[in-house]
Amino acid sequence: MTNSNVKILIVDDEAPIRKLLRVGLGTQGYSLFEAANAQAAIEQVRLNEPDLILLDLGLPDISGHELLRRWRDEGSELPVVILSSRTDERGIVEALDLGADDYVTKPFGVNELVARIRVALRHRLQQQGERPIFETGGLSVDLVKRIVRVDGKEVKLSPKEYEILRVLVQHAGKALTHRFLLDRVWEGSTDVQYLRVYVRQLRQKIERLPDQPQYITTETGVGYRLREVE
Repeated sequence: MTNSNVKILIVDDEAPIRKLLRVGLGTQGYSLFEAANAQAAIEQVRLNEPDLILLDLGLPDISGHELLRRWRDEGSELPVVILSSRTDERGIVEALDLGADDYVTKPFGVNELVARIRVALRHRLQQQGERPIFETGGLSVDLVKRIVRVDGKEVKLSPKEYEILRVLVQHAGKALTHRFLLDRVWEGSTDVQYLRVYVRQLRQKIERLPDQPQYITTETGVGYRLREVE
């Protein structure tokens, strides 16, 4: 799918932000639609069937969280990237837990936003069929044989370490909240400190510089992201 075939709906009540996005994303060839409130966004989704939504959380009529909840309750799997203030960690976490695909914080660069858009669109396509072998940089994860290699050498992981890595790989490029990872790995029956301990151990085994991780990056106040190294 080329950019010219990708339809993006911008939902934000701030006209300057919409203009910034219109100019920045327009140069990338995307087809853009706009909505200044939730009701207009609902109508735009019905009329234009966008491929992805950029959603501000602070809408004047219905909150972005409630709008996202409605879409997900209706069964919509449209990729949604949240536009949020840098200080709204709680709002970001809630949106991700409600089913948002990713987020960017204001002010943001167009290149960063385009990267998030590409990840969200790619991840939706990947959900149709999981890649049996994931590779990025020097990291290789065979999801069928459960074999992990770093720079060609096999690395032995504990069952929990592998489960954390497997979930991160399945959602490569996306920010995953602490709660999401705890639910997937421990079925929610432990606390975030255990997760931090296991992530630290996992980094010791797969990162060249564990204190400066290139694969498993920390999303402050949110969770973790498996970064795809180019």
